[in-house]
Amino acid sequence: MHRYIPNTDADAKKMLEAIGANSIDDVFKDIPKELILDRELNVDGPYSEMEIINRMCKLSNKNKNTNDLTCFLGAGAYDHYIPSIVKHLAGRSEFYTAYTPYQPEISQGTLQAIFEYQTMMSNLTGMDVTNASMYDGATACAEAAMMAADKKKRKSIVVSETVNPETRKVLKAYMKLHNIEIVEVPMEGGVTDLEKLKSAVSKETAGVIVQYPNFFGIVEDMSEIEKVTHENKALFINYVDPIALGILKSPGELGADIVVGEGQSLGSELNYGGPYLGFFATTSKLVRKIPGRVVGQSEDVDGKRAFVLTLQAREQHIRRYKATSNICSNQGLVALMASIYLTTLGKKGIREIAMQNVQKAHYAFKELTKSGKFKPMFDKPFFNEFALTSDIESSKVNEELLNHNILGGYELGKEYSQLENGLLVCVTEKRTKEEIDKLAKVMEVI
Repeated sequence: MHRYIPNTDADAKKMLEAIGANSIDDVFKDIPKELILDRELNVDGPYSEMEIINRMCKLSNKNKNTNDLTCFLGAGAYDHYIPSIVKHLAGRSEFYTAYTPYQPEISQGTLQAIFEYQTMMSNLTGMDVTNASMYDGATACAEAAMMAADKKKRKSIVVSETVNPETRKVLKAYMKLHNIEIVEVPMEGGVTDLEKLKSAVSKETAGVIVQYPNFFGIVEDMSEIEKVTHENKALFINYVDPIALGILKSPGELGADIVVGEGQSLGSELNYGGPYLGFFATTSKLVRKIPGRVVGQSEDVDGKRAFVLTLQAREQHIRRYKATSNICSNQGLVALMASIYLTTLGKKGIREIAMQNVQKAHYAFKELTKSGKFKPMFDKPFFNEFALTSDIESSKVNEELLNHNILGGYELGKEYSQLENGLLVCVTEKRTKEEIDKLAKVMEVI
């Protein structure tokens, strides 16, 4: 297998002759001249394969990763432990090289893997149906908003300020192009301001989006938000952390109509920001509006278990003019990794992981606040993240932590001007007592 295509000048000449072109320039003649770079690229080289590998290794070693640093950073991407079986099975060629299952009769393995993923995510979220996955949590949230607007024939979405800021940015970008109004509800004490929410939700509201646990790690009381939403006949949309659902009430129990979120926690590395996995679950009443695909179970002519693409009214298929979305791909390999992760853990395992997150986060909270130098920013129940504040700039705290090979928390002042010096600390099951104690010791003497 070649790391690159070793075409010779003779090979290039044959290919040009085959398409009736005299030169490479002829291939790109339709591109306006002002858009074409009229000089060589300003890069070193050329290098041999051995030289380029050495060069790239030296460059990559300038980066620090979670093998080099102890990670206490969360804010939407989490450093969880991944069982070795996940990569082992996902790396098998029949999965690793599989593409979109356009022909179900020859894609039964891929379809079964997606079907199992859908089943487990439906069980985890307490919803009736899950689609075959989406790009990431933020775009899944935007798709949920579009689905709500399409279903309710309304042009307004209400979203809490306690939803991940990056998710809200993606949401605004999507809604702007669909002429859908975004109404942001401010927070009060780290949770959605209920009185402001009641004022914001109206008969023109298609959906209300809240995060569970929210961006600050706080587990909000969803009952009143659900009540306000449904009283106005809007759809209740939950953006959730799937690991937290190991111990929290499922969104289905809370009355959610649509559940979306980021599935990176389910067996995927941080990967410098991607690829990730967006999940999207809903009720049976809304299934025909769901974006993307739904894989279903059936029987073949011999009466054996078989899998089919039950719903796929997308841009490439029939009735595409009625499709809710133009999403044309599912994160099949990442969804497969989530399936293997959930299968490996099982119901007891996912609960155990969630419990370790809670217990270790609360131990860290106690150790970091006991001296009074760092104070709790909010007084609310939390899952595995909590916000602290002090008289020291949060960036200075993180700089000092980095000197001790610790990746510190998220600096809240970047997105919330009212939370200057706020630090959002995350503790997952990977963190040991020794690592937490070291964090507390370093922060104490900053």
